[in-house]
Amino acid sequence: MKIIHCSDLHLNSKMKSNLNSKKAKERRDEILITYQNMVKFAVENDVKIILIAGDMFDQKNISVKAKNIVKDSIILNPNIDFIYLKGNHDENVFLADIETMPQNLKLFNSSKWTKYNYGKITISGIEFGSIGEHEIYNSLILNKNEFNIVTMHGQESKYEIKDKTEIINLQSLKNKNIDYLALGHIHQFKQEKLDLRGTYCYSGCLEGRGFDECGEKGFVLLDIDEQNLNYTTRFITFASRKLYEINLDVSNSSTTTDVEKIIDNNVKEIEEKSLIKIVLNGKVDVNSERDIDYLEKKYNDKFYFAKIYDKTELLIDYMTYKNDASLKGEFIRLVLSQNLSKEEEKQIITLGIKALSGEEVI
Repeated sequence: MKIIHCSDLHLNSKMKSNLNSKKAKERRDEILITYQNMVKFAVENDVKIILIAGDMFDQKNISVKAKNIVKDSIILNPNIDFIYLKGNHDENVFLADIETMPQNLKLFNSSKWTKYNYGKITISGIEFGSIGEHEIYNSLILNKNEFNIVTMHGQESKYEIKDKTEIINLQSLKNKNIDYLALGHIHQFKQEKLDLRGTYCYSGCLEGRGFDECGEKGFVLLDIDEQNLNYTTRFITFASRKLYEINLDVSNSSTTTDVEKIIDNNVKEIEEKSLIKIVLNGKVDVNSERDIDYLEKKYNDKFYFAKIYDKTELLIDYMTYKNDASLKGEFIRLVLSQNLSKEEEKQIITLGIKALSGEEVI
């Protein structure tokens, strides 16, 4: 039996990459199309179950188009069971609008563990909410002679929590006869041993929406031998676009052209349909120039979307300007005497030197 484990689709989501309204809509549509393509992959590869481990949608207000696409994907594929566990972003709006629940849409609840049996394969799941943590783990009883998939949505540890969600206590799930723990919430693929018998896996999100979601995105394909209950897993890269964050040291650059060369050398292997975030680092001479607006224009013409951040620091030899009688020297001494932050100093000195050099300052 083949099963797709996916999560954190965040359909109909607001984009997080500073996209303009047109491209934000394009990305929302692309994520819906990627979802449809995943269902098509399931049909073409004889997948019997699509297990959605939370956050199918992103917010309470879901467009009619998104609702219909998901509903139709379920109704038009009766040979595939869609097993859907709601996550911390999911609301009941989508389900409430379905007049007749399709037989191949399977749900969970928050009051007790729900189980779906497929011969020797059992899929169990619970949503956080009604019962306490202690009862959740104590009430999970699994047959050791079956292949047990358990699904939950939450954070695996109490560290680096960026969103309101529940904590999944992996320690309490050990030695429970779990073969595959299908998790949602973390947007990066991760698969590790749970105990001597099983593994736990975050499938990651289907598409990256912001630069905190860089890297390969897709879903996990489980292939289970229904006789001996051996299985394999494979992460399927499936996103229509990739997001990249590139940190570059431009300490030795003096001009915009120098920075262009450094960027070009580091993006030549990146697909033009990608979204890229470039962060310029290092210490640069006070007389160097970098036109960020020009660079963003250039790379937005080359890629689907580009954002450039100048995080460089000014390399100022204070003694050089201590007795400099020029207007530039007087200006720099004045700025340095104001007890400003390094970032404020950089911005003011950079603009001031541009103005003193006759450049246009906007």
